[in-house]
Amino acid sequence: MSLKLYLDLLSQPCRALYLFAKCNNIPFEFKRVDVMKGQHRSEEFLKVNALMKVPALKDGSFVLAESIAILLYLSRKFKTPDHWYPSDLQKRARVDEYLSWQHTSIRAKGSEVFLSRLMLPVLIGQPLPPEKVTGITQGLNFVLKQFEEKFLQDKAFIVGTEVSLADLVALVELMQPVGAGYNLFEERPKLAEWRSRVEAAVGPKLFEEAHQGILKAKYMTADKIPPQVLENIKKEALKQFGQI
Repeated sequence: MSLKLYLDLLSQPCRALYLFAKCNNIPFEFKRVDVMKGQHRSEEFLKVNALMKVPALKDGSFVLAESIAILLYLSRKFKTPDHWYPSDLQKRARVDEYLSWQHTSIRAKGSEVFLSRLMLPVLIGQPLPPEKVTGITQGLNFVLKQFEEKFLQDKAFIVGTEVSLADLVALVELMQPVGAGYNLFEERPKLAEWRSRVEAAVGPKLFEEAHQGILKAKYMTADKIPPQVLENIKKEALKQFGQI
């Protein structure tokens, strides 16, 4: 099998790729890269992706980084059903619009909630001050409101009547804070109904399979993380959030 995907399913972009490939019957070899163990910084992985990030794709001698680029590559190479990345110019532009927006909004804010509610307390051995957690959660709530009003509106899916790459990427990103114990769907019926439609389109069993790791993350303890990796993550997290 010439197509290899280098993934860690704790990562939102990796889960999106895994789900897209699986539900479209794209044959690939799963190459697990355990980020918590620092495997993305290993000499072996550096030969695949000098950016030291997952996901990465290797298709024969062709190597590609960045999840959105990989999703688009797979959709084109394997000629997946049109609804994923529509040929209609304006529908495609809507998918592109969300995929361009999400990096610094849904994904960034969801990751901050995951870090503040779960990872940082594990790393420093105590919860963050409530006011800091509240402020970070409010940042996610603000972009969720934008998502509902701008992208979802009253449609079944972001592009209308069928699931697209935009929906898949969006839902996978929103599962990250859920993994930290923040049920953002509970008081948002429109978002909850959309989630059900996307899961049904992907396949509930496949969706659950891809997310079982992140949904068990709340049981993570510091002793399960190698000391050097723990220290590196702690430094990066404190750099982002400031000294606690």
